[in-house]
Amino acid sequence: MPLTRPLADATVVITGASSGIGTATAYALARHGSAVVLAARTEPALHEVARRCRELGGQALVVPTDVTDPDAVERLAATAVAEFGQIDAWINNAAVGVVGLFDEIPIAQFRRVLEVDLLGTAYGIRAALPHLVAAGGGVVVNNASVLAEVAMPYQSAYNAAKHGIRGLADTIRQELRVTGRGAISVCTVLPAGIDTPFFRHAANYTGRVWAPPPPVYPPELVAAAIVRLLRRPRREAYVGGGARLIGLQWRLAPALAERALSWYAQHTQFAAGTEWDTPGNLFRPAAEAQPAGGWHGRRRQLVRITTAFGLAAAGTAVGTVAAMTRKLQR
Repeated sequence: MPLTRPLADATVVITGASSGIGTATAYALARHGSAVVLAARTEPALHEVARRCRELGGQALVVPTDVTDPDAVERLAATAVAEFGQIDAWINNAAVGVVGLFDEIPIAQFRRVLEVDLLGTAYGIRAALPHLVAAGGGVVVNNASVLAEVAMPYQSAYNAAKHGIRGLADTIRQELRVTGRGAISVCTVLPAGIDTPFFRHAANYTGRVWAPPPPVYPPELVAAAIVRLLRRPRREAYVGGGARLIGLQWRLAPALAERALSWYAQHTQFAAGTEWDTPGNLFRPAAEAQPAGGWHGRRRQLVRITTAFGLAAAGTAVGTVAAMTRKLQR
C-alpha cells in the first residue's frame, strides 16, 4: 500500500543523506513539502542538505547516525517520531564500497561493507516497522543496486551485501503479509551506475582509479523513482535502461551474461591513472552534501554503450533459444 498521508504531510527518514542518491532524494521530497529526517555520519554535510531542503519548501531534521550501530538507528527512529509525530516512510540508502580482488581486500574492510550496507539496512527496517505499524501503514524503500541481481568482478563485498538486501526484503515482505501487516510495503530499487561521489569515496585496493562503468545516470533519476515508489509501491524497480538490459541478460542466460559482464567490467570500471591503496570512507566519513560525483563524461557514453548492451542482449537471447532447441532435440 502507498503512504497513508500525502507527501506534503509525510515524514520520511533517509539514511546516507549526506551525499549522492540520499541527498538527491531529500531534495526531491522537500520539493513536495515532505518532512525529511536526514541521517548519515557527516554532520556538517547533513546540515547543508537540511538548509537546502528548507529552501525547497520542506522541513528537515538532522540526526547524525552510524547505521552499523543498532541502538543509534533506534534513536534515529525515536527522534523522528518525537519531532514529527510519526514515520510514514523509511529509505535505506546508506552504503559504502571496497574495490579489489576478493583475496586481496583486507578482512576488516570486507566486514565493514557488509555491516554498513546489509546490516545497516536490516537495522533500519527493524527500527522502522513498529512506527509504520503505529502509523497505520507506510513504505520501506531499500536502495539495493542492480548488483543485487547481477555481479561484477572486484566488488565481492558490495555484491554480497546487495544480494543480501534483496533477499532480506523478499523475506520481510512475505512475513508482513502473513502476519496481517500488509499495509506496510517493502520496495527494492535496482539502479544502474549512478553519477555520485560513491566511487571516489570507496576503499580501493586495485592500484587503479575506480570509476562507474557506463552508462552512468544522474542521481535525480533514482530520487524520482523512489518518490514514485512512495506513491505507488512495487516489489522492485530498475532505474536506468542499462540496469534493465543487464538484468534481462542475466535472467535469459546467466552463464553467458556472467562472462560478458566480467569482460565489460574489466574494461570499463577503471579510469586512467594509478592510486595508492586506501580505506576510503569506510571508517572516516567524507561526505560533502553533493548529489553528483562529477562523472559527466561517462554519462555521454550512454547511447553507444546502451546500444552495445542491446545487441549483446539480443545475442544472448538467440544463444539461449539455440541451446534450448538443442536440448529439446536431444
